[in-house]
Amino acid sequence: MIPIQNVYYMLSYAFQVLNEQGYKSLATEQFNNTAELCAAILAKGISIQLKRGLGREYIPQSEALSTLRGKLDISESIKTQTMLKKQMVCTYDEFSVNSRANRIIKSTVELLLRSDIDKGRKKDLRKLMVYFGEVDSVDLYSVDWNMQYNRNNQTYRMLISVCYLVFKGLLQSQTDGSTKLMDFFDEQRMCRLYEKFILEYYKKEFPGIKANASQIPWQLDDGIGDMLPVMQTDIMLTYKEKVLIIDAKYYGHTTQNQFGVHTLHSNNLYQIFTYVKNKEHELGGKPHEVSGMLLYAQTDESILPNNEYRMSGNKITVRTLDLNQNFEEISADLNAIAAAHFGM
Repeated sequence: MIPIQNVYYMLSYAFQVLNEQGYKSLATEQFNNTAELCAAILAKGISIQLKRGLGREYIPQSEALSTLRGKLDISESIKTQTMLKKQMVCTYDEFSVNSRANRIIKSTVELLLRSDIDKGRKKDLRKLMVYFGEVDSVDLYSVDWNMQYNRNNQTYRMLISVCYLVFKGLLQSQTDGSTKLMDFFDEQRMCRLYEKFILEYYKKEFPGIKANASQIPWQLDDGIGDMLPVMQTDIMLTYKEKVLIIDAKYYGHTTQNQFGVHTLHSNNLYQIFTYVKNKEHELGGKPHEVSGMLLYAQTDESILPNNEYRMSGNKITVRTLDLNQNFEEISADLNAIAAAHFGM
């Protein structure tokens, strides 16, 4: 099990806003589980957002009024016979705090309040919800989580992401209608956090290395690529003429076991090999050196991969990263990868 403190550090790299002054006290708090951590981040983040002012957006409204506002809806007025009351149905946009982001936050907090987190944490969240009196609740199962951010709502990015983690990764509805907290994010959510943490770690700690999650184009002889899948890397590190493509994997088992024989996950190996060879071909005649790495989150299995292969002129490495150690040691392990591949 990953220490809760390490989850906080991973979130801090994934969402740089957590390194700002308002959140720094969370780094020294002790949490029983990741739900407590997420509740604390939400409480702190909502408090900071309230000081800035709750975000507003134009919400379409339609109601019967005795004075004109916005546009007249004549057909609806006739249908509802509002003219008998000397009213007309008007449609207009109201600049309101009842925005999509605020509705998501309120509904996520309501989920946490129905769960079994610490009473003190619930008290803090209830105090903050007083300021959401004009905000409606929403069914989180119907939410489109792909929000567009701009300079007006950029401060909501991390809050909505934490809401997503809470709803998708931590909370399970029971048959009696109650909400139960899982001790940890599910595997899918941890995989995404693991990938983003590693990418953002190299961006922050190694500014001399270009770190991104770029796509690799297929190198086709005839240019016909219909129905070919997108080659989307998790992490691509580039320094001078050297390129390291990292596929970050968070599995319950780091190897596959058949008849007592442990082997690497074949699909993972095929994938990283394909990425490396296509990137190699893309760079063509330029001076270059392309390597690949499968970086698994370490499990408690007795047999763990720690291999290096030379495949058609390229180095493919398979390693594990122990997330159950002190974060300073995790940092040292990631630094060692940069040192081994780029001499940094």
